[in-house]
Amino acid sequence: MQRLNKKLILLAFGICTPLTLTTLQVNASSFGAEIFCTMRDGGNDHESSWDAAYTYIKKQKGGFFKVSPKNAAAQITETVIREKEKFSYCVEYLDNLHPNRKLIRDLEKEEKRKEKEAKDIENKRKKLEKELEETNNKISGEFDDETLDRYSY
Repeated sequence: MQRLNKKLILLAFGICTPLTLTTLQVNASSFGAEIFCTMRDGGNDHESSWDAAYTYIKKQKGGFFKVSPKNAAAQITETVIREKEKFSYCVEYLDNLHPNRKLIRDLEKEEKRKEKEAKDIENKRKKLEKELEETNNKISGEFDDETLDRYSY
């Protein structure tokens, strides 16, 4: 009976804990959005407003894993959109939270292309070195010491 009670307590605790953490995360992102929007509306630049909001969201999340900047930006955006009436003045600042993704994708593609190109050049160089070594081995195998003796007539 005691064993069953312990299992029920652990089950109840396991169900309630994620609900509490979710509520804390929603409150953190909501207040993070409030920090960001209030600072921007007050005339602060994007960087200082973003740093303050992101720091607050990270601090409130706690735990082993921290919130990524991309995730924090998404939380702020989600809060501003969800609570349009409260944050109507902040919609114009949201574009700074998400940099030009097409530009980022293009830069990543260009970097991958350059890496592939460098890898191909390295593979070609290794292949040519191997062929040269094989050719040198063939040539040196064809001539013996008598053939290379320059004084033998």
